[in-house]
Amino acid sequence: MTEPSKQKEETGFAIIHLLPNALTITAICAGLSAIRFGVQGNYVLAVQLIIAACVLDGLDGRIARLLSSDSKLGAELDSLADFLNFGVAPPLVLYFWALQDIRSAAWIAVLFFAVCCVMRLARFNVGGKSETCDQDKAYFEGVPAPAGALLVMLPMYLSFAFANAPLLPSIVICLYMVIIGLLLISRISTWSFKTTRISRENAKFFLIGVAVVGAALLTFAWATLIALCFGYVGMVAWAWIDREVPSNR
Repeated sequence: MTEPSKQKEETGFAIIHLLPNALTITAICAGLSAIRFGVQGNYVLAVQLIIAACVLDGLDGRIARLLSSDSKLGAELDSLADFLNFGVAPPLVLYFWALQDIRSAAWIAVLFFAVCCVMRLARFNVGGKSETCDQDKAYFEGVPAPAGALLVMLPMYLSFAFANAPLLPSIVICLYMVIIGLLLISRISTWSFKTTRISRENAKFFLIGVAVVGAALLTFAWATLIALCFGYVGMVAWAWIDREVPSNR
């Protein structure tokens, strides 16, 4: 009776099955390092590390499903990483970057954004575990946390892209942070790219588009990120109109 169980214990994990969790841990290291470089004043590298954490967040879950190695531990680890990388690191980097002259008001905005992000993640986790959830999987409820993290850093992209332009007023950046936080916990429907399907005829155009965007990110990183942020906001507005506004037909 003890031999089969002993053999099962000694089987262990294949290293490749630990890859998703390794990517999540790497994303956590990137988020924490972004905070460190933000404190030191290296804001460009801090933003780059947060963007890298977003990319890793998009990869770990998909790789786990492809390898059939998703687990409850991995899901909890991913959720904790999301809060650090998208709810804590971006507002702190913004705070160190341009909000030191109104520290008290700015800290309230940082706390507000972080709380909105953790509430967004908690609501997502509860919805994913609920057996009675009838939400359309083609849509998220509210702006996803990674998108919120990328959007909230838009003032930094603008500053990096237009180095000679004056910075936005600190109070404007604080209000913008609060608005993005409200979008995270809003009931606005946003498209989920996980269920988006592309026809065979259009697949080649999609791949060409990905290549163009990738080349633009490598060549004109900040201008491309600005365009992507405005494009995403437009897409959210379009999805809201498509889903929420009653048709006149």
